[in-house]
Amino acid sequence: MKKFFTFFVIVVLIAATTISFVLYNSNSGRENEESKPNYMVTKPKDVEPKPFYVGVTYGGESVEEAKQLIDKVKNYTNLFVLLSGELQAYPEKINEVCAYAVSSELHFILQFDCFRASLFRNWLRTCESHWGNWFLGVYFGDELAGKMLDSRVSFRSPNGEISKMADRSTSCYLPDDSRCVFHPDGTINVTRYEYDRVTEIMTKTFLTYYPAGTVTAQIQEGDNAPTPLYDYTITYTREELWNMRPFQSYNQAAEMFTTGPKNESITAFTSDYVLHWFDYKAGYDVVLAQFGWNHTLEQNVALVRGAATLQNKTWGSIITWKYNHPPYLDSGEAIYDQMRTAYEAGAKYVVLFNYAKDMEGPYGTLQDEHFTALERFWNEVAQAPEVEQASFEAEAVLVLPQNYGWGMRDPNDSIWGLWEPDDKSQQIWQLSCSLLEQYGYGLDIVYDDPDIPVEGKYPKIYYWNHTS
Repeated sequence: MKKFFTFFVIVVLIAATTISFVLYNSNSGRENEESKPNYMVTKPKDVEPKPFYVGVTYGGESVEEAKQLIDKVKNYTNLFVLLSGELQAYPEKINEVCAYAVSSELHFILQFDCFRASLFRNWLRTCESHWGNWFLGVYFGDELAGKMLDSRVSFRSPNGEISKMADRSTSCYLPDDSRCVFHPDGTINVTRYEYDRVTEIMTKTFLTYYPAGTVTAQIQEGDNAPTPLYDYTITYTREELWNMRPFQSYNQAAEMFTTGPKNESITAFTSDYVLHWFDYKAGYDVVLAQFGWNHTLEQNVALVRGAATLQNKTWGSIITWKYNHPPYLDSGEAIYDQMRTAYEAGAKYVVLFNYAKDMEGPYGTLQDEHFTALERFWNEVAQAPEVEQASFEAEAVLVLPQNYGWGMRDPNDSIWGLWEPDDKSQQIWQLSCSLLEQYGYGLDIVYDDPDIPVEGKYPKIYYWNHTS
């Protein structure tokens, strides 16, 4: 049985963009076969799930272009990933694309976001039973751990929204419904709103608590400019406020990130470039590690494979951008090597990411050399019995401290997007680099967790502070 959950997490990049993880298991209200639309009548019979899936994503808005991409790759892939936010508003178009993929004998994965949660629920209620195991699951939320480190993430709590901003400041609501922002330098801002129903004027009171102990106050009525307050009564001391701040420890950050109600439903996918362990802890069934971005491939494999192995989950890779500008993707030869590495390291999924805002046509960022690499990989690796999947077995494991959400991209990376590297970071960096050089793709990296024992799972265990 597969898990799903409501991941009450909101990610805000430039504008307020909300991602909450709401997957439904709805078995009631399914339509009878006689009432299903024509596009759902014919499809290949269910097949036994393949042990390995390779395919491409489509992120455009056109059904016809999606079909063109399917035609382009159907002879050397077995997976199609529909990542189009625009098409989510049109379930009939989604079904048309899915039907075309299945008729081409491609399994498919769908992306839905929180804005389309009701559409996804309705789609699942009417369509899941038809597709059988051609439908592999839902891609819901993206780079949640990466955004925790690098941008703005918000969580729902009983007292209201709790946020972590890109500048490492945090915010929450106080018991009197004031909004409180805690800055990394120790400054605290409190904003209280009062609405007069008679005059229909919103009054805002702004308090600033400085680390040295000084408190300033201003009031703003309606659209007027704020003016100083000299006789304002301070409700909270700075110490009282500081003790109310969210994320006071690594454990609290990990608990906030991973806590959410769980239930039984379809397979949940995501992709990420850091902290895959905590994506799994949050309830995802499959994490696609992002290959590209000039990151260390051996470390990416070690982190995602180790997390999947100990938590009894599934992993894969998604080959994403190397550049933030055209041509975006790496060369065809390099991508072939990355796909082969993922296969031999034990990935169950390999996906080529195919989207850019300035892309044109169905093939997006994929060029002829990438299709050639994909076809070569299909023929020489995925369909070749002499090439062994998971031939790179883990010979050793490095165990990091519990809930230590350090990005590990460089020695100065942040911890949970909130703290600077601490006294453990340099030691872990040096040890991980040494072990990756020694073991290469034979190393896994995991976290100490009393509920997930590592003893007996690997021939050699290295703890961050000693060797077993």
